[in-house]
Amino acid sequence: MAYISPKLSLSDLLGKAYTDAVVAANEALSLLPPGEARRLADEKIDFYPLSLQEKADSLLSEIGKQIVPPFENGEDGAPTDSFRKAMHKSSAPVAGFGPYRVGEDGRLYLIGKSEHYHASLGHRFPGYRLIDAARALGVPNATHNNTRGYVTRLLEKRLIQSANGLSWSDEAGFRSLVSSREEHLLNRVINLETGSLAVEAGVKMMLARFYRLDPTYPAPPYEGKIPVFFVMADREGGRAGNYHGTTVLTQTFRGLWPGFAAGIEKAGLYRVVPVGINDERDFEEKIRLYNEGPYKTAGFLHELVLMNYGAIRLTEEFLRKAYALCRETDTPTLVDEIQSCMWYDGFFLFRHYGLRPDFAVIGKGFPGGEYPASKILAAAPMDNLNQFGALVTNGQEELASLAYLITMTYMKENGKRVERAASLFREALEEARKAHPDTLLRVEGAGHLVGLHFADVGKAAAFAGKLNERAVDASAQLYKADCPPAVLLKPPVTSSEKALETLALLIADLL
Repeated sequence: MAYISPKLSLSDLLGKAYTDAVVAANEALSLLPPGEARRLADEKIDFYPLSLQEKADSLLSEIGKQIVPPFENGEDGAPTDSFRKAMHKSSAPVAGFGPYRVGEDGRLYLIGKSEHYHASLGHRFPGYRLIDAARALGVPNATHNNTRGYVTRLLEKRLIQSANGLSWSDEAGFRSLVSSREEHLLNRVINLETGSLAVEAGVKMMLARFYRLDPTYPAPPYEGKIPVFFVMADREGGRAGNYHGTTVLTQTFRGLWPGFAAGIEKAGLYRVVPVGINDERDFEEKIRLYNEGPYKTAGFLHELVLMNYGAIRLTEEFLRKAYALCRETDTPTLVDEIQSCMWYDGFFLFRHYGLRPDFAVIGKGFPGGEYPASKILAAAPMDNLNQFGALVTNGQEELASLAYLITMTYMKENGKRVERAASLFREALEEARKAHPDTLLRVEGAGHLVGLHFADVGKAAAFAGKLNERAVDASAQLYKADCPPAVLLKPPVTSSEKALETLALLIADLL
């Protein structure tokens, strides 16, 4: 089944009133030939033509083959030791198209992890040509918190409408949403550069219910209590099962900086408590325990598919029970969708679960690898910090916001088709597991987010190596203690049913 290819101009996507203003500004500045600004604003771009979809499928037989001479070079850069050790220069990109990249070794690679989860639409997605048109029109990317541009403001509206299941044409519904102070209703957006900063903003808003941001703030409701953050545990009950970014604060949540974290806990500044994966009883016992005496639960942070811990999927039953207990104890919930957003119909996996979080963190898949651009969506009662208490000075880039809108428009048309392709892919992987039950123990994850579980670390590493040798980008998750030995995959949502079938057959052949 082919994907639908929207055919839109900037005027179609952003509204003619806006592009009229952009065209008028260009004419006043006399920086483009007469009529060129209007042409750029009104030129319709075919987002993903059928001819290119067919071209992508025609290249499936070329995966792993050397299609151009190698790019021989001695440029190794100046990386840190850890980056140098991890580098595979031969597969570094020279060019890319759809679900493929051409490596420096001249071979054609399948980007089985969407370039580590960024390239949701693959490479060279034609719809992003609208970004080139906007740039040619002089639409500035750089703005500031106090001058958030029209495109970013429009994106904020589209995100809130989508997160709440509203039609993009429902203006009255949107106005009602943003004026509401209802709990657990996402109606605020903070624009940041990375997912790490977006999660950190959420944690700061949770902490603001215990500590004052500055002396001008009133006493917070839980001042004097020790804030306790719940995160997903690893299989041994430790903290390694969760991942919420690379700031020091959230790294302590997953067991890094143990001496520093122990000092924080000893001082009574905050405590991190891991809860068992899909363990309803453990969650209930701990939330009762840490809402007594000196403690108060400050927040529950979780992903939906633990892509940094074997792609284990949290169940609907567990999360609904956990959310009910969080509401009962006034514990904010933060769903971290950096990994999962844009890989499902409707953009947000939490909507498939029927959840109403207090915070939702998104990024990576939305801008499609074009820009670093993450967001945190928040409920109004959590809107408790001033502008510089939660933000950085950039994050509202206009062209990055346009990338979001292009990706969303494509996925809005194709969400059902993407989920059909993912369903067929997972069926094929399950058939491979049934044929090789002693080798492939489980197929974890949801949709395109896949974790292939093996009996031990050696088998997982060996299988990832086999895929890499066949020019399929996959990785074995081996760096966390007690992590299920897993090989991770996350193909782009533009991958055809034929492409996913080819990948599944290759996996079955290599088992």
